[in-house]
Amino acid sequence: MSMRVGIGWDSHAFKPGVPLRIGGLSINHPEGLAGHSDGDVLLHAITDALLGAVSAGDIGSFFPPNDPRWKDADSSIFLNLAIEEIQNAGYHIVNVDTTLVLSAPKIAPIANEMRERIADMLDVEPDAVGIKAKTPEGLNLDHVVQAHVVVLLEKSDPGGDLKTLAAEIDDPAAVEQVVKSLVGDVGLSTERRKIIPSFDTEDIT
Repeated sequence: MSMRVGIGWDSHAFKPGVPLRIGGLSINHPEGLAGHSDGDVLLHAITDALLGAVSAGDIGSFFPPNDPRWKDADSSIFLNLAIEEIQNAGYHIVNVDTTLVLSAPKIAPIANEMRERIADMLDVEPDAVGIKAKTPEGLNLDHVVQAHVVVLLEKSDPGGDLKTLAAEIDDPAAVEQVVKSLVGDVGLSTERRKIIPSFDTEDIT
């Protein structure tokens, strides 16, 4: 399967006396978000979306909320593990689209900064990250923040670098020389290895 989609969702209630962090940013606000870690609702949702896309479970599978090791932990730790999981599965991120549902603070003034921060953490271009915010009109959720996330992954091509190199160099002999040097660096031979059977084929009856 060359493409995969993951969906993530999380919610946290506001809590006085703790700093507010959303999308990897510290935000000036009278209240933060309650949680065992730093309560970064957006990074939690992105983490779940990435893990779900490669069928690797969810954030609680790796970081149980009753584990004291993750008390007040930076949520970028969770995100980094999810990135490792998708890389181990042979995928890379194409784009991420997110929606925050909250009454305050306003996200629009910091949306670009948040986009760049998340893009940096995911190692993608900023235009591959969507940041949107909606108010919870009529839902009686003024003291809660919700995050909805969709991610698109694509199967990584292990030979992509060599194909790009071949396409960019006009001289076929030069391409062959570079490929041979790269193969030689990892101690492999460009010749097909002869397979020797472990039994005498003449004895087969």
